[in-house]
Amino acid sequence: MEKYDLITILGPTASGKTPLAAALAYKLRAEIISGDSRQIYRRMDLGTGKDLQDYTVDGKQVPYHLIDIVEPGYKYNVFEYQRDFLNAYHQVKAVGKLPVLCGGTGMYIESVLKGYRLLPVPENPGLRAALADKSLEELTRLLSTYKKLHNSTDVDTVKRAIRAIEIEEYYRQQPPEYREFPLLHSLIVGVDIDRECRREKISRRLRQRLDEGMVGEVKSLLDSGIPAEDLIYYGLEYKYLTLYVLGELSFDEMFHRLETAIHQFAKRQMTWFRGMERRGFTIHWLDAYLPIEKKVEKIINLLHTKN
Repeated sequence: MEKYDLITILGPTASGKTPLAAALAYKLRAEIISGDSRQIYRRMDLGTGKDLQDYTVDGKQVPYHLIDIVEPGYKYNVFEYQRDFLNAYHQVKAVGKLPVLCGGTGMYIESVLKGYRLLPVPENPGLRAALADKSLEELTRLLSTYKKLHNSTDVDTVKRAIRAIEIEEYYRQQPPEYREFPLLHSLIVGVDIDRECRREKISRRLRQRLDEGMVGEVKSLLDSGIPAEDLIYYGLEYKYLTLYVLGELSFDEMFHRLETAIHQFAKRQMTWFRGMERRGFTIHWLDAYLPIEKKVEKIINLLHTKN
């Protein structure tokens, strides 16, 4: 049997990767490390789709890491994720268990599987002051002089664009020093869901979460003192629901624009995962609608099969 350091389960939103990871972890007595960039935030539950009940299998709690670790409003980044992932990874290994990395944030997942060497980028007050009066369009043009923009998420707000420029300028002035990061050998499994089925499930889940109180969750976050611009920064549910709560969008406008944004987000997730394959990762894709027991069985067979 070939030894793996961990198992990775990835897929787009609404593909069912979390229940699969939990069922697999339960079967293997493993522990889950989240690879989601928004589920790290406390009290941001419905909007991030934490579905913590998925981590209970046959009445038993499957241990998980990197969920609910920072306060809303904080600007967490991929460098911090690498650091926190390594801490969680070593904790799981220390008790003799296999880590199962599960999530849909391609950059986070790839950063630990490929061992990107990153440096934390400090704030640059002078640069921020110089960019403060520029429009989003001007900032987008400036950012494009540093790097090719793959999608609009880099620059969907002025704050995001300024931070992106700040990061690029830091690396231009001070090339990153390489720091040690372990090379991890992972079995990578992708949950493949048909585009139309994915769209239907996303829309159904959005309605369900609105019924469950997602608007109230955003109101509570705003009432707790978190600035609206900080919630908007997180995008998707928190962006459009905040605009709705502020009265800048009607409920129907919010719903349809958010629904469209989530569909586009899922498409970008798949684009990233296909890109990982082009960059040398082997992803074993499983049909999302295969019974969960069959998917677990297939993963265990892969785990015991030499490449």
